Amino acid sequence: MYKRYGFLGTLRVIKSLIFTKIFYPEARLIRLPFDIRNNRFISIGKGFTTGVGCRIEAYPIENKTVLTFGIGVQINDYVHITAMEKVVIGNNVLIASKIFISDCSHGSYIGDQNDSSPLIPPDKRELTVKPVIIEDNVWLGEFVSVLPGVTIGMGTIVGANSVVSKSLPSYVIAVGTPAKPIKKFNFKSQRWEKIKYE
Repeated sequence: MYKRYGFLGTLRVIKSLIFTKIFYPEARLIRLPFDIRNNRFISIGKGFTTGVGCRIEAYPIENKTVLTFGIGVQINDYVHITAMEKVVIGNNVLIASKIFISDCSHGSYIGDQNDSSPLIPPDKRELTVKPVIIEDNVWLGEFVSVLPGVTIGMGTIVGANSVVSKSLPSYVIAVGTPAKPIKKFNFKSQRWEKIKYE
């Protein structure tokens, strides 16, 4: 550990390990600083690992668990996840640094009679919620944003800087804003193959 992190880095890891084992014994390592809000509405699975500066928060509409992490989830530095209704992160999900995941938004902007007025300050607009599901074995690249109402299918990879505003199927590689599948895994050939659009 000393060779990898140096003296001060090793002390920080030891401090984080002590914190983890006292407060989150099922987790593998939660690196400090770590900001968790409304812990009683958050379920953390075995082997949970974080980088530094993560912010995980739950503001439930009802008195129930609204943010669930499966087994073996790894999130890196400065990840921000917020839940009001339902955010589920499956098993063995890898989340790179500076990721944003949320099931809620300040206001509605879908183009109907319930749309929020731009004359109302953003923090005063009525919150809207739509569940977010991230299935097993998903990998989210650096700076990805996952917006309300999205499901990301099993084994899918989302490339760096992408914005996931629509659901993605299983076993694809998706990139862009909005994120769009560009490759799909072919189980017969055991290869990632380009998706051809007409």
